[in-house]
Amino acid sequence: MSAPPLGTLAPIALAEVIDRAALQCRVDRKYVIAVDELPHLLDQLTPYARVLDIDGERSFRYESVYFDTPCLASYHCAAYRRRRRFKVRTRTYLDSAQCWLEVKISGARGRVTKHRLPYLVEDRRTVRSGRGFVDEVLDRESILSDLVGSPLEPVLVTSYRRSTLLLPSTASRVTIDTGLTWQDGDRTLRLPGIAVVETKTSSAPSLVDRVLWQRGNRPVRISKYATGLAALRLDLPDVPWRRTLRRHFRADPSSAFLELAVPTRSEQEASCA
Repeated sequence: MSAPPLGTLAPIALAEVIDRAALQCRVDRKYVIAVDELPHLLDQLTPYARVLDIDGERSFRYESVYFDTPCLASYHCAAYRRRRRFKVRTRTYLDSAQCWLEVKISGARGRVTKHRLPYLVEDRRTVRSGRGFVDEVLDRESILSDLVGSPLEPVLVTSYRRSTLLLPSTASRVTIDTGLTWQDGDRTLRLPGIAVVETKTSSAPSLVDRVLWQRGNRPVRISKYATGLAALRLDLPDVPWRRTLRRHFRADPSSAFLELAVPTRSEQEASCA
């Protein structure tokens, strides 16, 4: 994302964002929009939002490594819309070389709870040194029974650039992710033309939600782990994200909207027909 749109927003420090809107338990709403739409969105938010600024930078590089069991228990919980779902990942802030091991629990009414443990950057491709923390969280959330004795191995790597906004009036946050790349072994899917906008609120929709609704954008089902894996592996069930996959993650040779390093699901299905 270019600097000028973000440059119109007042800055805020990381400590203040955490203090005012940590939102470890929250409701998330996600949108997929064209990168070209971001300047208009940010222009409308200029009087109301502040942007995370660290040493003059307002866009930061992220890498997440997602872990799952050999039978992909985490993925299938999401694919079959289990009432209680979990994700295990490491998240690395590449610009500051900080890393966290995270366990995210999704529950009723879209509530998301995130548990975090500081982690060594060099350990980000394994949960070995943090397995006790993961098991403790899953046990506390009554999810552990299906995972006893199952290894957790790295399955998918995502990378992107993120900008974070704070809406002070509602103590809510907005993240804007661009340059999204999914990697599963030697298979890679790059999505340079889209932005994933995520609002994080205590419950009620934020100003950003209402602005996006007015422009015809509606929340979509997208998971950086599950949707990415479904896009890369044709054999996996994809019902919750099928509309998102078909609408946004398709190849169009005449457009720069997507740059696909592997065939899309629709192309793979056509070749198998």
